[in-house]
Amino acid sequence: MRPENARPWRDLPPLELLRSFESAARLLSFTRAADELSLTQSAVSRQIQQLEQSLGVLLFERRHRALGLTESGRILQRATSECLERLRDATARLHAAPMLRQVAITCTPGFASLWLIPRLSHFTGSHPGVDVRISATLEVIDDLDRARLDLAVRFVSTAIGTGPALFEETVVPLCSPSVAQRVRAPSDLAEQTLLTIDSPAGNHETPTIDWEPWLEIMGLTDLRMKSTLRFTHYTDAVAAAVAGQGVVIGRLPLLGELVRDGRLVAPLGAGAATQRGQFVEVSRRGAANADAQDFIRWLRTEAALMPKS
Repeated sequence: MRPENARPWRDLPPLELLRSFESAARLLSFTRAADELSLTQSAVSRQIQQLEQSLGVLLFERRHRALGLTESGRILQRATSECLERLRDATARLHAAPMLRQVAITCTPGFASLWLIPRLSHFTGSHPGVDVRISATLEVIDDLDRARLDLAVRFVSTAIGTGPALFEETVVPLCSPSVAQRVRAPSDLAEQTLLTIDSPAGNHETPTIDWEPWLEIMGLTDLRMKSTLRFTHYTDAVAAAVAGQGVVIGRLPLLGELVRDGRLVAPLGAGAATQRGQFVEVSRRGAANADAQDFIRWLRTEAALMPKS
């Protein structure tokens, strides 16, 4: 058996010798082969001799003003011709195939569905040849290059965020217009249904961490609402709020479009800064990908166009 670490080229003659042999065998002439390969006739003859010596067989019958193949020569010609034909087919397919242009991004499901996807047609419309691959996950993918990702949009503390910042976050209770009619003061929240997501630690005794900055500023850390609906994903809690099922802590500007079109309202006024934001992290792969760099510039432009309020 061939050892696992055997070099695949070790048992082959030098490829330049096989190249000269294939041409001479096809043309049955060292002179014509030399013209085709831009070599001298003596150079081709020497290469054929070297090949024969390395194989230990004669490949050509050298007649007066004629050249013929031996049985060994015919065997080698069939093999080299088949290999070259397969290489030609593979090369033709590669030339015919369009070059894949792709931008691969990872982000949270909330960022993907609430902010990125509604705007994505602005990028794809101006980059029709670029495929965008979105990996929407709560998992933090540390090695972007190993995962074949160009960039990540990270939701992290502003104190540790690196790379271009898209926007910082504020939070404020949001609900449908019909629910808002029953919420005139923070104390009215006690009569409403809390829409929240399960905390990572599974602590069901307190609101999720998303509520805490606003509750602390309002002095309502002991607030308990009438009932609670818990969801696995933030986007589901938002959908429940739009449907009038209760009050959700709104992350702005992530939910800015829902507020501007009136599907959600902030009955208690301004929000509280969370000292967190969305930051772009670029992999080595992404730094070398011109389309990924265009995508990052587009992300920053879209973020800058958002209303400040």
